[in-house]
Amino acid sequence: MKKQFVGELISEMIAVFIVIAFGDSVAGMYTLYSPSPYQSAYWGVCIAWGLGVTIAIYATGSVSGTHANPAVTLALALYRKFSWRKVLPYCAAQVVGGFFGAALVYALYVPVINHFNESSHLTRAAGGAAGVFFTHPGLAITPMHALSDQAILTAFLVFGIFAITEQYNEMAPGANSGALMIGLLVAVIGASMGYLEAWAINPARDFGPRLFCFFAGWGSSALPSPGNYWWVPIVGPLLGGVLGGGAYQALIRPYLPAHVRALSGESKI
Repeated sequence: MKKQFVGELISEMIAVFIVIAFGDSVAGMYTLYSPSPYQSAYWGVCIAWGLGVTIAIYATGSVSGTHANPAVTLALALYRKFSWRKVLPYCAAQVVGGFFGAALVYALYVPVINHFNESSHLTRAAGGAAGVFFTHPGLAITPMHALSDQAILTAFLVFGIFAITEQYNEMAPGANSGALMIGLLVAVIGASMGYLEAWAINPARDFGPRLFCFFAGWGSSALPSPGNYWWVPIVGPLLGGVLGGGAYQALIRPYLPAHVRALSGESKI
């Protein structure tokens, strides 16, 4: 395995590690404390997740491009000529990053988690404090409805990422601000649709921490989880990434003026 490719895998692992370290920590602040500083300021939770993504991109983007999400990796392979031989290794590295990010959050919050469960008469096996680490359906949401939700939310995410990173999009932000805009995109999705089922929109973001929790005492409440829900935040985002990327490639990219000029051989004015 070439050294550069190893570096890309390390970069993807670190990117998801950063996202989970900040994201699950703010979920801990939201879930474990009473009164929570975020119960009446949910936008702060969304901003923390989004800025975690932004920091991850600034830290690792020059090495791997910071996919940090199997749904993004799959969409890039389908539509942006990302190497198919790298898809599974990238996805594996992303899940590993999520696992270790959750381990760090656990190390930070374990006393608070234990206190929360004791005071609420909950156990890990019953899912106590699980919302710190992985997602589950919200009010009135069934697993199958959550599947369609996750596909739609992730389609918005990948559609936006494709627009922000499109070389022919003359309205796209510059390279140094693209990371911030992607972070804000994540925050907007969370702020507008996050209560449905905690806006996983990323199989590694959910499965990595879920796998850690399985070994850390949550057991079947993590895997396979109530209602056998564990697969929904994997399959839904993967489907959504394909849909969102395809929608951008079919509905927007062919009509970008700079793209049309490039195809016709005209020089950009």
